[in-house]
Amino acid sequence: MQENTKKFEVLLMRGLNIYMERIPVFVLVILYFISIEITCNGHTHINNNVQSEREALIDFKSGLIDPNNRLSSWKGNNYCYWHGIGCENGTGFVVSIDLRNPYPFPLENEYENQRYMILSGVISPSLIKLKYLKYLDLSFNSFKPIPIPQFFGSMKNLVYLNLSHCGVIGEIPSNLGNLSNLQYLDFSFDSTYYSDFGYSSDLFIENIEWITNLVSLKHLGANYVNLSMVGSQWVEVLNKLPMLTELHLDGCSLFGSIPTRSFVNLTSLAVIAISSNEFNSTFPEWFLNVSSLVSIDISANELHGRIPLGLGELPNLQHLDLSANDLEGSIPSSIGNFCNLQYLDLSSNNLNGSLLDIINGTETCNSKSPLPNLRELDLGSNQLMGKFPNWLGELKNLEELYLYNNQLQGSIPSSIGNFCNLQYLDLSSNNLNGSLPDIINGTETCNSKSPLPNLRELGLGSNQLIGKFPNWLGELKNLEMLDLYKNQLQG
Repeated sequence: MQENTKKFEVLLMRGLNIYMERIPVFVLVILYFISIEITCNGHTHINNNVQSEREALIDFKSGLIDPNNRLSSWKGNNYCYWHGIGCENGTGFVVSIDLRNPYPFPLENEYENQRYMILSGVISPSLIKLKYLKYLDLSFNSFKPIPIPQFFGSMKNLVYLNLSHCGVIGEIPSNLGNLSNLQYLDFSFDSTYYSDFGYSSDLFIENIEWITNLVSLKHLGANYVNLSMVGSQWVEVLNKLPMLTELHLDGCSLFGSIPTRSFVNLTSLAVIAISSNEFNSTFPEWFLNVSSLVSIDISANELHGRIPLGLGELPNLQHLDLSANDLEGSIPSSIGNFCNLQYLDLSSNNLNGSLLDIINGTETCNSKSPLPNLRELDLGSNQLMGKFPNWLGELKNLEELYLYNNQLQGSIPSSIGNFCNLQYLDLSSNNLNGSLPDIINGTETCNSKSPLPNLRELGLGSNQLIGKFPNWLGELKNLEMLDLYKNQLQG
């Protein structure tokens, strides 16, 4: 069997040699040079692309002013390793540029760092040569105050575009509607944070219809962009973006009623932030049909009427801010159904009624207490009355509690000492009475030598508290601010 196999291999090799001998030599030579040409052209094509990408980046850098040498690595040929640059594996095509200021929200001792990390200058049109660019973030810089360049509308592979807080002005170009692959678009600006750093913004949109072409859009940030010329059209336009998950339109000079919608297509919407506008409206009932909502912020408007009873039926809500409006009536007890709620701010309204009546939900949340995940509760500056409710002491995760400037009366329950995580407590400007030495327990609950072991600020001023100055106040090791002004304490 092995001898037959060897004979077959010998015959096969002889046949191949005979076949190769019959092919003219010049044909083999031609095939050789063709293969070399193909290989060289392939390398030349890649090398040309690499050279083009590098030149585009160098041209872009030449228009920038970089006082802190953030772009000091932008030299040499291997641009894929330059700071802020990301490349596609194997091709060398630039797919991402991330030059976001690393100090976007500076702490007090970081102002100088933030200033020197700002890039300024001009945004070069050489970016358009980066045909495979998908991600571009130039936020929190301060470029020359010119309108957003028209060439951005030609960068059709962009998936992410962040031009927030970067100094551009004027009308936002409608040709951004050509970016049908765009999923993230942000050109927000908030001057309250950046007035000390030379930031300025005068962005506006006159006709918002072009946004309907952004069929892939998931995140739209346009805080403090002037939309006053858009009118009520914003709801109709955004309702045509079924993939939208986050909408940020704070301080956009929107006014009038929030339009009603008989059909809501925003089935993916998780975050809607439209605070600091001029809406003179009741709470928009169509919000209650968007079960995907996680965060609602309509603060600092002119909302009036009552908080709708159905609000407690939004199962995923974690953040609700309706502060600084003209809402009235009692707080619906259905709010206790917010099993996932972490932040609730209803302050600075005209809400009334008793706190004892507003909460249910222990059965809904399968918990011993309502609002089991609540971390911050602000009901200050309303007209709430009645006694301080015991259920407040059951909110084990609470970190901030504000009930100032209401009409609460009676004594402060000792259960308030069970707030093991509480950092801020403000009960000032009410009609609370009783003796402070008797109100605090919780050392066993918190496994601590003192009640309220994390408390930083305590406001009890302008009440009717009596008795001696309590010893337990001296045990609050983390306390930074204490207000007992205008009470009847002794000692």
